[in-house]
Amino acid sequence: MAEDRKAYMIKDDNLGEVRIADEVVAIIAGLAATEVEGVSSMAGNITNELVSKLGMKNLSKGIKVEVQENVVKVDVALNIRFGYGIPEVSSKVQERVKSAVENMTGLQVSSINVRIAGVDMEKRK
Repeated sequence: MAEDRKAYMIKDDNLGEVRIADEVVAIIAGLAATEVEGVSSMAGNITNELVSKLGMKNLSKGIKVEVQENVVKVDVALNIRFGYGIPEVSSKVQERVKSAVENMTGLQVSSINVRIAGVDMEKRK
């Protein structure tokens, strides 16, 4: 496993160990957030925007994950569709991300901070 990427041990027994890369936790959170109605897209930094324009999808775009002793803190930056309530969409994103990360990884989620980075003005489909 590459040294520059973090991986979190979730199991270590007589059969072996299971580690989850931080990128995997971020991808789970990003996919869960984009499933919420009213979320237009994930927001990212300039590097992520350039990567996506080149045709390569970065599934962890807009997500920052910190794990300490099997407890996860997630920061989510997203763009919301015009016409949707920010408090309602943010609450649903928090619930969906918490559920997905905890169910898929076994890690406990301590907090999910949502940052609305923009509003998508295109009409609903």
